[in-house]
Amino acid sequence: MSLSATSSFNANSVSAPSGLAPPPSGSPAVSLDKALRIARAKAYPEQMWWLIASFIAFIAICQAFSWFCMKLSSRSPSQSKKPADAEVGDSRSAASRRFSWRHFPSALINLYRVVAFRWTLEIGQSYTLNVAEVFVTCGYIVALSTWEFVNTTNAEGVKFDPQYWTNRAGVLAASQFPLVTALGTKNNVIAYITGISYDKLNYIHRMTARVVFVLLWVHGGGKVGICFPAVWEEWFVRVGLTALTAFTILILVSLRPIRAQVYELFYFTHFIMVLIILLGGYFHANMFHQGTYIWPSFLIWGLDRAIRFARVIYYNHLYFGFTSKSDRLDASVELLSPHFVRLHIHRPPHFSWTPGQTAFLAMPSVSGMPLEMHPFTIASVDSHYQLAGVKTPAIGDIEKKFSDALDVAPYWKELVFLINVREGFTKRLAGIAENGKKVKVLIDGPYGFSPNLDHDDTVVLIAGGSGVSFTLSTFLGVLSHVQIKKSICRKLVFIWTIRDATHIEWVSKALTKALEFAPSEVEIAIRIYVTAHNSDVDALRQVKSWGEDDSIHSSDGTAVGRSRPPSLLNFSAVQVMQGRPDLRALLHEEVAASSGGRLSVTVCGSQGIARVCRKALRVPVSTALHGGPSVVLHVESFGYA
Repeated sequence: MSLSATSSFNANSVSAPSGLAPPPSGSPAVSLDKALRIARAKAYPEQMWWLIASFIAFIAICQAFSWFCMKLSSRSPSQSKKPADAEVGDSRSAASRRFSWRHFPSALINLYRVVAFRWTLEIGQSYTLNVAEVFVTCGYIVALSTWEFVNTTNAEGVKFDPQYWTNRAGVLAASQFPLVTALGTKNNVIAYITGISYDKLNYIHRMTARVVFVLLWVHGGGKVGICFPAVWEEWFVRVGLTALTAFTILILVSLRPIRAQVYELFYFTHFIMVLIILLGGYFHANMFHQGTYIWPSFLIWGLDRAIRFARVIYYNHLYFGFTSKSDRLDASVELLSPHFVRLHIHRPPHFSWTPGQTAFLAMPSVSGMPLEMHPFTIASVDSHYQLAGVKTPAIGDIEKKFSDALDVAPYWKELVFLINVREGFTKRLAGIAENGKKVKVLIDGPYGFSPNLDHDDTVVLIAGGSGVSFTLSTFLGVLSHVQIKKSICRKLVFIWTIRDATHIEWVSKALTKALEFAPSEVEIAIRIYVTAHNSDVDALRQVKSWGEDDSIHSSDGTAVGRSRPPSLLNFSAVQVMQGRPDLRALLHEEVAASSGGRLSVTVCGSQGIARVCRKALRVPVSTALHGGPSVVLHVESFGYA
């Protein structure tokens, strides 16, 4: 993390630190070089920040404009077509759509979405960058590289003078520390400005950190050829080298394969190495009066931690009051299968969330450290939030019906988490669930921004495995909003891919109750795909109470057996099929059936599922020009990035 180890870096420097070669006195060329280096080292980081601030403001304006257009063009629920009318209209529109220039704005927006977010660069089987991410990455690298190497010809005409670019690399890198720190926080000011959730900005956090890391090695490596050997004995140089070493270790452990396999090692290493980087970087940079670039990072990090700590105290104050009510916050843990755990806890006072948001959970009896926290998606719906500000006699009855079903009440009254069991923390939690014990949980959150689906005529939810945590809460949330007239949704499609048919039990009661009280004006289709070849036979043997008239289908729709809970399969909207879904065909079918309006597809699953959905929704411009729907894609991939 060395920043600028030269004797003449700052005009206010009285003398050069020992070990650095002093410039020949009285040389006009040297004096001019010194003045130029000082001026450019001050100006270029500021110019870089103006570029970054302008780009953030541009994104914020675009998001605000998009929100305004959506509000302006959206219809009220009373203006939406009834399902029967919609079917007639859709059957006609698929064959009789006509070209019209009035659809040009919608077609242009669809084209932007396809190019920016659905055209991707695929690296290996599990790493995907969309064009927007590639653009931001390349733009950031080009901008820093330009300011790093532009105007590095000295007064004597020597191009790429090391005295210019080595010092400048350190200053530019130091100037980016507040940005890297802010992008890595959970209470992210950039997220609130742009409307992009902290987890999606995390890619930008890692990218900027790696670019800064390269700049620091350019700075430190360039000094090897121009500094006297004695300089390496100076304390500020050793401090800088220590910080750079810590940065190198952090970059190594943050690589995807390592982070995925030993996440807890990454978690602790990240915390310690960042502390060393910031402290070492500050003392090294401050030697040359550049510490003002580093210390804001401490404020940003400290403010984030203070907010998170205050939230933990506020939401979990019953624990710290040592009252008899503290036991209410103990979480019940169920082992649904060897690979999945369901955890539910009473809703803490004042804790509200929207569908799809995450919460960080600390379990002192499970975690390696007392305040170690892990993020999990909330699979339940906050009935207090859903019904806030709406006064309708029917609403109280609806909430009471949901609450009266004791097996289903947690999905409306409690915080429910479906947790995929891996190594470390989740494996220890599965062991506790197997023993039927309760655990004390401290909650921090909620975090992330839920996709706004209230203005979408058709909503398609796609999940793979534990991704159902996200889509289940979204499904329940959409139905709640339709019920209270906040959503114009008239068709809701729920697609879930699982390995074994018995996994349906995880959410069957919640889905059954949701379908039982679903608004009649919404057309609902639930399609569950079981990928294990022998799953239908095993399910019949293990769960004899499953349906009498409920068939399980092959991938081509042919009935091959009987397997579905009667309480869920009594609904004609539910289909259980064996095999993998043809997501491309399913999505093309929904696009073709939609007559204008908005169609949103929300995906939470592996990188493979996300890739298929992106490719399937590369809708041609001609579709929108002929009156097709405006297609929006939300991807919540749970793969490591």
